[in-house]
Formats: sequence, structure tokens, C-alpha cells
Amino acid sequence: MGTTRREFLATTLATGAAVGLGVRGAMARRSGDVKKMKLLILGGTAYLGPEIVEEALGRGHEMTLFNRGQTRPELFPDLEKLRGDRDGDLEALKRRKWDAVIDTSGYVPRIVRMSAELLKDSVDQYVFISSISAYATWGPPGMDETAPEAQMEDPTNENVGQYYGALKALCEHTAEDTMPGRVTNIRPGLIVGPGDWTHRFNYWPCRIAEGGEVLAPGKPEWFTQVLDVRDLAAFVVHCIEQKHMGWFNADSPEGGMTMRDMLKGCAKGTGGDAEFTWVDAEFLDEQGVSAWQDMPAWIAPMEDYSGFGQVSTAKARAHGLKNRPIEETARDAWEWVKALPPEAQPKWGEAGARGRMTPGLSRAREKEVLEAWKARG
Repeated sequence: MGTTRREFLATTLATGAAVGLGVRGAMARRSGDVKKMKLLILGGTAYLGPEIVEEALGRGHEMTLFNRGQTRPELFPDLEKLRGDRDGDLEALKRRKWDAVIDTSGYVPRIVRMSAELLKDSVDQYVFISSISAYATWGPPGMDETAPEAQMEDPTNENVGQYYGALKALCEHTAEDTMPGRVTNIRPGLIVGPGDWTHRFNYWPCRIAEGGEVLAPGKPEWFTQVLDVRDLAAFVVHCIEQKHMGWFNADSPEGGMTMRDMLKGCAKGTGGDAEFTWVDAEFLDEQGVSAWQDMPAWIAPMEDYSGFGQVSTAKARAHGLKNRPIEETARDAWEWVKALPPEAQPKWGEAGARGRMTPGLSRAREKEVLEAWKARG
């Protein structure tokens, strides 16, 4: 796969951290030996942010939100909300104290440095939500937090769409350089579950719930990884409670879920009576069916993606990351999509209400590709 595809994948990973509606699942409550803490979140009203807020509140902690008040300001009416702008208006954060800050909205090192510099004497811990796009490649299988990072020639370039991964890596080191030994850099993979307006995973449970013949990409034994947004939120709060510092890959266990496992999990979670027809990756490429966009959560494990679905999460799991069953994630994502109003229902493979192409294939396109596959023999 070429550079263009990698840039596209990095951009879609970025999008998922900034959109959607958080829905909290049943989470473990704060244990008796963990003190109540005061936490600050930069953002907190998009997709991951609300889940972290709900998780922290459920564990008995106190939350303050800092943002511009432009994304769903009606959320959390009973919480303290500080208004400002990360890019130059941090006045509301001055002369305050918190136990930790959670940065879910940092994409540019210059802006991360502003908040880290201001807060270095106001918090004990800085939690930065990064991405596995911070790595130079997705390979080889089992790569861990020491793998080479994405690079860029001009570190002052702030084109997030083009340099998302490299900028995330620079943001991580900016925070660490500013607050050495007090930063938790979490690198999630594909964040999925209820509330994901990008629908990057939702295609599968929704399509499988309809039943019938479903086009399945590549080989059933190829691996994939996804992370339920609620499990990520729980891990973030856990890292604060236990003061875990350093770098952590956050995803499902490496080599633990094949595409067959994921699709069968979607069938189990939704009750869909689907029959899977596995179509060769080269044939899909010939047909113009793209990995990740047309076939969400899937990439052929070749070249720079030889380790796709097998990024090591051993360190995070040793420090408390837990993953719920994929059928639970699939069920809840499907239920969330079904509950959307008619005008917000995804149109698979078409431009959505927000102007983005909705992942997946339309039923007509899926049928067309399946017929071509069978005609080939």
C-alpha cells in the first residue's frame, strides 16, 4: 500500500477521536483504596471525552471541562466548565490545581506545549491521547512501544491531515519534555462502539444484522484490532488512579481476533443470520474496493501493514487495560445506530450528512462485486 493510503488511514483514525456521542457502559467503580481526585479534561464533549468524563464520575472523581463551548455545550450541565481556546486563550486555567489533566484534543505540538507549560505546576500527571498512527509502519507483527515513530522533515508543519501520525508522536514528546516522568501517552488503535459518528466499524454489525450473503474481505484468518471506546475510557482513568506513566499501545490483544472472529462476533451480538463469502484481496483491489473505507477495520497484511491487527498491547494489558467481548461492542454499536433519527441514519458507501463518505459498501455495490467474484469462478 502506498503513502496515499497510509495518509488516508491516519486521517480516519484522527477523525474518530473528535466526533460522535459517548454512551457509558457499566464500569467498575472506584475502589476503596483510591482517593477521590480532581481531574481536568481538555475537550470532553466529542466522542472519547464524554466517556472519560462519565467513567471518572462513576468512580467518584471530580471533573472540570475546558473547551470553547462549541461542541454540544449542553452536555454535563452540573459540571464545572471553563471556557477558552487551546490556541492562545488559556486564561481560565491559570491559578488552579488538579491531580491530573487528560488531553483528548491535542494534534499540534505547539498547542500541546502551551497547555503543558501552563499546567506543569498545576497537575501531577498529564495524560495525552495519541494514536498508533504515531508509528512509522504497522509492522512487523508484535511491534511494541519501542517501534520506530513516524517522521516529518519540517516539525513546524501543522498540516494534521497530511502528517497526523508524525504530529501525534511530536506531541507526545513535547508533553514528556515539558513534564518529564509525569506523562502518560496512550496510543489507541481504531476506537469503536456506540457513539461513533464516523461509522468506521458500525458497517459490520449493521450489515450483518440484515442477514443474507455478506462480502467478507481477504482471508478469514487475517487479524484485526479494535478498541471499545468505553474500555479506553476505563483504562485512561485507571492509569490516573494508579499513576501509570510512559507509553502504552491501547487496542484489542494482538493476534487475538481474526476477521472471522470479528464478523462472527457481530453476528452473535446482533442475531444476524449472515452467510460470509470471502473474497480475495487482489480481486477487491481490481474492483476498486478499498481497505478501511469500503471494508472497514480491515487491511491486507502486506508491506508496511505486515503487522496489521498484531500491534502489541501486552504492556497496557499488564497495567490494567481490559477488553469486553466483540459481540457486546457490536450489539451496542448496532443498537445506537438503530436509535438515530432517520436523517442521521448512515448511508453506507455514500456521502453522509456531514459531507464525509460513509464507510462500507451499498447493498447494490456489494451485490455487484459478489456477482463478479462468482463469475470469475
